[in-house]
Order: sequence, then C-alpha cells, then structure tokens
Amino acid sequence: MRKRARVYYSGRVQGIGFRYTAREVACGYEVTGFVQNLSDGRVEMAVEGKQEEVVAFLDAIKASQLGSHIRQADVTWLEPRNEEKQFEIRF
Repeated sequence: MRKRARVYYSGRVQGIGFRYTAREVACGYEVTGFVQNLSDGRVEMAVEGKQEEVVAFLDAIKASQLGSHIRQADVTWLEPRNEEKQFEIRF
C-alpha cells in the first residue's frame, strides 16, 4: 500500500548537505518526493512509495551521517498524492 510521509527535521540540518545526501540516499529506494530548506532553519521532506520502502528510507536517513545532526524528526503519515515522478531537491 502506498503512503506519503511528511517529515520536518530540526537540529543542525541546514548548511551540511542534508538535501543532497537525502537525494543520494533516495536513489537506493523506490520512493518519490522532495526535500527543501525552510526559512525557520528546519528541513521539510515529503516522501512517497510503498510504506515499507518509505520506512526503510527514513531509517536510512537516520543511519546516515545526517543522523547526528537531527535533533527531532516530526513525521506525519498522509494519503499518497502521486504528484512527483522522482525524489528531488526544491529550492
């Protein structure tokens, strides 16, 4: 079953290559979505795919070098939108 997760990461998550690393990690999973910096210093990520793939991808983000910079990850599960064709960085 396809699911969409919206995640807001806080901590030292900007200026460390978070978006580029997230996109690189996404290449190993069958997910679509986006990652973008927010003006308040957080990073927003929306990721969509089979629920197992999304969970594995989010776990891989935590296990990557990004994990030590994340203070908090607020995850909301949503219905899929099927809007994105790939995982991309938004500017």
